[in-house]
Amino acid sequence: MDIAFVIEKFVLVAIIFGISLLIAMYSTYAERKVAAFLQDRLGPDRAGPFGILQPLADGVKMFMKEEIIPSNASKWLFMVGPGLAMLTACIGTAVIPWGSPITVGDRIIPLQVTDINVGILYIFGVVSLGVYGVMIGGWASNNKYSLLSAIRAASQNISYEIAMGLSIIALLLVTNSMSIGEIVANQHGWRWNVLYQPVGFLLFMVCAFAETNRAPFDLPECETELIGGYHTEYSSMKLGFYLFAEYINMFVSAAVMASLYFGGYNYPGMDWVLTQTGPVIGPLIGTGVFFLKIFAFIFFFMWVRWTIPRFRYDQLMHLGWKILIPLAIANIIVTSIVIAVIEKF
Repeated sequence: MDIAFVIEKFVLVAIIFGISLLIAMYSTYAERKVAAFLQDRLGPDRAGPFGILQPLADGVKMFMKEEIIPSNASKWLFMVGPGLAMLTACIGTAVIPWGSPITVGDRIIPLQVTDINVGILYIFGVVSLGVYGVMIGGWASNNKYSLLSAIRAASQNISYEIAMGLSIIALLLVTNSMSIGEIVANQHGWRWNVLYQPVGFLLFMVCAFAETNRAPFDLPECETELIGGYHTEYSSMKLGFYLFAEYINMFVSAAVMASLYFGGYNYPGMDWVLTQTGPVIGPLIGTGVFFLKIFAFIFFFMWVRWTIPRFRYDQLMHLGWKILIPLAIANIIVTSIVIAVIEKF
């Protein structure tokens, strides 16, 4: 086994994991600042300049709070739930290409942990596992509100995974690949998939809101009905893990949407920039562009949360089953017809 290859992968995994945690931590700060801006307030402004140290203060608070486990809870499952939610949130980053390969001497270092040929299936598998952390935590709490929240989360995820999968089928018809690395590489310059699959992108984005339990699809955490949802009984860093997992899921969803539909690390004039900046700086510029796209999606997630009220549960199911799924099927049919006509002529 190539030791240098193993070291490269360990370093890349450590960097991605650290960036994921950092973005999740400061997403809580950005969430408050965006909400304050939209509501004509200041937001956090006490901990450090412009409140920039507020996430650190929140982290210290989480660590210092008393750890409480309800007497009637299933103790081991109660502890497993937050860890599983955090684990499934983090492993989704493994197949995302963060930039074009870097060339150092005679070594080509891909900025992707692994480029499996079924990367999209891997993402869907991780998304499907994510609900188990919520389900286990809600059930193990032995709280009726937590259990109702877990049931809501499971039914919501199942409902919207179908429409999300159907929206991806139309994309696969266009790209002829299930490898996220290949899909991103084929979007060179301005050949972004959103131009060929605008309806598919809208469907995928709406389903991403539902899969990450973000407003207006935050029914599992509906405070007015369920107190706090599946994490009502949680405190200290167990609660922190659930909150962190939501923001990491939002980060991964933004990265997947940017990769599949907005070219990932590709941008107009990329070839010229690579020739001018070299085999190391050039790919890192592409990585910077990719993160700008991710931050734009994260801002959109937050903007929607503080702009649109949440659905009622019957409206949520109606949208998923009676609107999004038929629309996704129609998109597949239209895409198939268009591709068949193009290939014929």
